[in-house]
Amino acid sequence: MSVTKTRTSSFSRNFASVNSSQIPGLKHGPNGTMFISSGIPDLDKILGGGFSLGSLVMVMEDAEAPHHMLLLRNFMSQGLVHNQPLLYASPSKDPRQFLGTLPSPAVPKDDKSSHRDPDQEKGLRIAWQYKKYFGENQHSFDSQGGKHEFCNEFDLRKPLERQFLSGKRIDCISIQDSPNLVTLNDCCATFLSQFPRSDGSISSVGRIAIQSFCAPQCEFSNMEWDMLSFVRSLKGMVRSSNAVAFVTFPPNLLSPSSCKRWQHMADTLLSVKAIPDEDKELEKLLTGYQDMVGLLNVQKVARLNTQVPVILEATTLSIKLKKRRFMVLECLNQAPIDGSSGSSYGTTGSCSVSSKSGTLDF
Repeated sequence: MSVTKTRTSSFSRNFASVNSSQIPGLKHGPNGTMFISSGIPDLDKILGGGFSLGSLVMVMEDAEAPHHMLLLRNFMSQGLVHNQPLLYASPSKDPRQFLGTLPSPAVPKDDKSSHRDPDQEKGLRIAWQYKKYFGENQHSFDSQGGKHEFCNEFDLRKPLERQFLSGKRIDCISIQDSPNLVTLNDCCATFLSQFPRSDGSISSVGRIAIQSFCAPQCEFSNMEWDMLSFVRSLKGMVRSSNAVAFVTFPPNLLSPSSCKRWQHMADTLLSVKAIPDEDKELEKLLTGYQDMVGLLNVQKVARLNTQVPVILEATTLSIKLKKRRFMVLECLNQAPIDGSSGSSYGTTGSCSVSSKSGTLDF
């Protein structure tokens, strides 16, 4: 007597992925990679979707300007907006005061979600054959009727509202008076144990933000091998959990060999640099120089579950503040040599000779 086998199809729906995609702030990527947002829309596009879940992101600070704080604040605010647990470690005396400086998400002018009729939303209909892929409760809108966005645009002049800070799972740790890294390592291990990567389903994701890891205020700032061991341990713990660790550090306080090791440990490596106020040579070379506040260099992009390298359109980008409120990243555009207006970026690669004689020094 033959046993009837259930016919399976290669196009069958993965219900584990359906549940994970309904989590706010989580997006599917290629090769089974999951992304969470960096809090900067332009940076998410450059990285191919955001920060890979289970990756270690490191940012090299600039001693002349705190541009790394822009990246750190947006990363933390995006997690709180998505109701994701946060662990924040800082060399300051009271790290919780830093939460008051986090930016608030901007509300688009054309956002009409507040004027939607709840009865009309409930009355939406879909084809019956697709109902099994969606639950009765649609997760595209939250309890207040607001639409979930993978990445918000944050207003740097408006502080984060209390509703995003109250009742959240936020752990703040001061590493100023810590004689070693045992306490910080234990806190990270306890925090990451809430997000185990065991089966295919994802119930929640977490974020770790460590500011100025080897700052002089820390007593362990001269223990380079201990700090390197912690970074290696943190990378291993994050890789086996549904979380992302974001660490900033000043490279000028490390020895050249230790700095190279730190950069090698990072899955995604970024660096920021300040722009001099009056640099006549750079002003002639680049368009929009007056609007730039700094430079962002993408030195490494995380590639999990694949060996295909990432080919970026540009590795060095300008940091600008749109309307002095919103952070944007733009490719560097060379100023036209013939005095005409317009951007030289994205034009054809043909060479042209100017009628004016002169030399160009790059």
